[in-house]
Amino acid sequence: MSENARKYLDPKVVSRLSNLELIARLVVEGFIVGLHKSPYHGFSVEFSEHRQYSPGDETRYIDWKVYGRTNRYFIKQFEEETNLRAYIILDASRSMAYSSGDNITKFEYACYLAGALSYLMMMQRDAVGLVIYDEGIRKFLPPRSVRSYLDVILHELENAKPENKTNTAKSLHLIAERIKRRGLIILLSDLLDDQDEVISAFKHFKHKKNEIIVFQILDPLERNFNFNVDALFKDMETSEKMMTQSLYIQRDYRRALNEFIKRYRFECLNNGMIMRLWIQAHRLMLRFLDI
Repeated sequence: MSENARKYLDPKVVSRLSNLELIARLVVEGFIVGLHKSPYHGFSVEFSEHRQYSPGDETRYIDWKVYGRTNRYFIKQFEEETNLRAYIILDASRSMAYSSGDNITKFEYACYLAGALSYLMMMQRDAVGLVIYDEGIRKFLPPRSVRSYLDVILHELENAKPENKTNTAKSLHLIAERIKRRGLIILLSDLLDDQDEVISAFKHFKHKKNEIIVFQILDPLERNFNFNVDALFKDMETSEKMMTQSLYIQRDYRRALNEFIKRYRFECLNNGMIMRLWIQAHRLMLRFLDI
């Protein structure tokens, strides 16, 4: 396994994520979710491997050249052409570089999640692509189902850095226009941008018949605002600074953030999308929260 895979495929993360029934409801008009192995051998795009013939296997897939060399029957297996095409869309704007205490950054957390989801879907023979954005599209890898493609995705995750300002809505509209075939959209972002415009971009994907899962990723301190002293805050994207009396605004902050999150959840639910809040936890112990 490559260094990229070792970094972003922590076994604890993968085993925890494998229990999530991410896309069980997405069976629509042949739109398979990939939670089981595709039965459609023969409609293949790339040869995968041989396996020994078993009674009941179709004889047309016997590799006679191998039989001539070994005097044993082997069946050709292929990478199936899958109905599920997933795009993992990763927010790489500067706000994703935030972390509190000894937590990892929101961006690192999103990369671990992206790597684990890519691995799981490829093991299910689904086609996975990766899109990285900030003010616009930074990287666009179209979906593929061959397992060697996983290291390409992990390499991009390893080298991506959260550097520029955010324009989530603009980026999502651009991505929606580039996607020509309907698929599964998995967005990993803190969603800290103009909410009306971001929701409009979500609807753009739905208009083009895509299914959408939104993971909003926040730092624990962003979520709870547990500051007990006056603090100077600096916007990570504009460098604007503001001194606050934290204890006095704590209740208002939490109320405003709760309303912000609830509106995303309402709009997603109302438009047939899945929205979940992920709080990046200490030492990558993932918590799956409903709000």
